Amino acid sequence: MTAPGLGLGLGLGAPVQIAYAVPDASAAAHHWAAEYGAGPFTVLPHIEVVDVFHRGVPAVFDHTSAYGQWGSVMVELVQDHGTGPSAVRDLYGPRESGLHHLAFFVEGLDATTARLNAAGHPTAMTAATRGGTRFHFVDTSAALGHMVELYERTEHLAAFYARIAADADGWNGNDPVRVNTSGGAPARPRRLPPG
Repeated sequence: MTAPGLGLGLGLGAPVQIAYAVPDASAAAHHWAAEYGAGPFTVLPHIEVVDVFHRGVPAVFDHTSAYGQWGSVMVELVQDHGTGPSAVRDLYGPRESGLHHLAFFVEGLDATTARLNAAGHPTAMTAATRGGTRFHFVDTSAALGHMVELYERTEHLAAFYARIAADADGWNGNDPVRVNTSGGAPARPRRLPPG
């Protein structure tokens, strides 16, 4: 049962991530670390996703994301490199920034998406990571001003969330942005200079 006041009235529970669309994920990560104390951030450039459908039409979603911890919740700063339709472009242009989505772990991804669709919230985009983690963006912007992202908890995804949180535990503000070019959890991230 969902606790009262959680899940934005959508029966989703508490969000596990808050995400902002940004023009430059690395620059935004430096800004968030300096101004808001979030981080440290792991930047994953050009995250490979497959089986992408935007509003039911095959699409491409070329994006870079910076992931960091902001108190008890993960923050994602997502940069859409594409020029075509996407869940990010549905809300923001290439040079615009703002709250894009809250993410939730759900049981039964397809059933939860169908329930939200039946409540008047259309699916904006579906895709999967190259590792097989499926995710859906449901367009709740008319009701909430942002989208929700849904995915089922997997061992790999839970480990990623745990590692981002562990990186922040005792973090002293040094080395706020680390770039991982392997596409997975970095063993030895390289430093990215400010700006």
